[in-house]
Amino acid sequence: MQTRTFRITTTPDQRPLVEALLAAQGFAFSPEPFFAAARRLEREPFPLGSSLAASFGLIYIQDRSSMLPPVLLDARAGSRCLDMCASPGGKTGILAGLVGPEGFVLAAEASRDRLATLRQNLRRMGAVNAATIGVESQHLALAPGSFDAILLDPPCSGWGTVDKNPRVLEVWTPEKAETLVRLQRLLLARAAELLKPGGRLMYSTCTTNIRENEEQVAWALERLPLKIDALPEPEGFAPVPLALTGLDGVLRVGCQDQRWGEEPGGNGQGFFLARFQHDARDAQEVTPSGEDLAPLGGQALTARERAEALAAGVNLVALPPGEVRAFGGKAYFLHQAALDLCEMAGLGSGGQRWQGFLLGQMQGGRFAAAARTRMLMPQAAELSASRRLDVDEPAAILDLLAGRSLEFGAGPERKRGDKDGGGLVGLYFRGLPLGWLTRKGRRLLWSDR
Repeated sequence: MQTRTFRITTTPDQRPLVEALLAAQGFAFSPEPFFAAARRLEREPFPLGSSLAASFGLIYIQDRSSMLPPVLLDARAGSRCLDMCASPGGKTGILAGLVGPEGFVLAAEASRDRLATLRQNLRRMGAVNAATIGVESQHLALAPGSFDAILLDPPCSGWGTVDKNPRVLEVWTPEKAETLVRLQRLLLARAAELLKPGGRLMYSTCTTNIRENEEQVAWALERLPLKIDALPEPEGFAPVPLALTGLDGVLRVGCQDQRWGEEPGGNGQGFFLARFQHDARDAQEVTPSGEDLAPLGGQALTARERAEALAAGVNLVALPPGEVRAFGGKAYFLHQAALDLCEMAGLGSGGQRWQGFLLGQMQGGRFAAAARTRMLMPQAAELSASRRLDVDEPAAILDLLAGRSLEFGAGPERKRGDKDGGGLVGLYFRGLPLGWLTRKGRRLLWSDR
C-alpha cells in the first residue's frame, strides 16, 4: 500500500501551528527526511482533504515522489523560475516557497480547465509570488535567458503511476507514447533557450518509458547547450538502476511497473529526474527588447485606497515588490519580476496574457481582501480586539465553515467608517492566520469570495 504524504505550505515558523491544528482534529504524521515541509500520514480519522488545514490551504496532499523535482531543482532564494507544465500546481507551490517573496515563479499551462485548477490551488496555498499564463510552453513569447531555473514535468505516458492508474498501460502504449516524445523534445529545446547561462533545468516524468526518460536525456545532451548537473541521492528513496549507461547523476526512483517488474524504490510513484545546467559557453545577454510596451491595463490602487486598507488591518506592505492593480472589479498582485519579464520581451497587454495573484475586490472604490488572502494578515497581536478572532480549538472554525455565524462581543474600539460594526475580522488559530471573516453588527461570517 502506497504511503500517504502531504506538505505544509506555510513559512517554516508557522509549521508547528499547522501541525497543532492537524493534531487537534486527530491526525498523526511524521516528518519526511528529504524535505522539511513534507509529512508522512500515520493516522487519518477522516479524509485529510476535509481537514481544516486542507480547507485553508495550509497543507497540500502530494505524492512524495512528485515533490522531488522542485526540491532537487534547488532554486535559490530570489530566483526567477518557470514551471512549464504547471497544473495542478503542487510543484509550482513548492518552487514559490523555496524562492521566497523576492523570487518569482511563472506557471504555464495550456489547458483552460487545468489552468483554472492551477490558479485555484496557488491561491489556496497563498503563492503570492507566482503568476500564471495560459499557453503551450514551447510557444512562450519571452526573451532568451529569462530564467534562473526551469522545471519541466511534461505530459508523459505515466507508467510510473500504475499502482493508482492500472489502465495507464493500456491507454499509453509504446506506439502512442511517441507523440509525447516529440512534444517533450519541443519543450526541452524551448527550455534551453529560456534558461540563463549557468541556470538549472529539471526534467522529470512519472513514467518508466526509456524513450521518454534516458533517451530524452541523451538527445538533450547531444542537441542542446546543456550538460548534466548530477543529482544527490534523496534521503528516504532507493534509486532504481537506469536503462542506459553514461548518465551519471540522473535519478530514477521506484515504482511497480508490469513492463519492468516490481522494483525497490521506496514508497511513492515512479519518477525519473534529470537536472541540467545551461552551458555558459553559449551565453546570451538578456536585455530589454527596446520595443514600446503596450499599456499594462488595469488601475493601480490609489494612495487613499491603500491607506484605507492598511487602516482596516489589511497588511499590503507585506507583499513583495510589485503592483496591486484592479481589473474588472478584481484586485491582483503583479510581482515586479513578472513586470520585468514583460519588459525584456517587449510585451504588454497586447502580448500573451498572464495573470497575477488574486487578492480581492474593489467595492465602492475600496479594496476588500478576499477571505483566503492570509498573506495579508498581520500578526494577531497587531490587530485590535475588534479586528481579530483567535481561537484555541477547531469547533468555532468548523461552525463558520458550515455557514453558521458567530456572535462577536469584541471590545468597544471602532475604526473610522466602522460605525455599524461592519468590515473584516482576522481569523486565527492560536495565532496562525487562516483568513478574513465578514462582520455584520455583532455577528461574524465566513464568506469565501
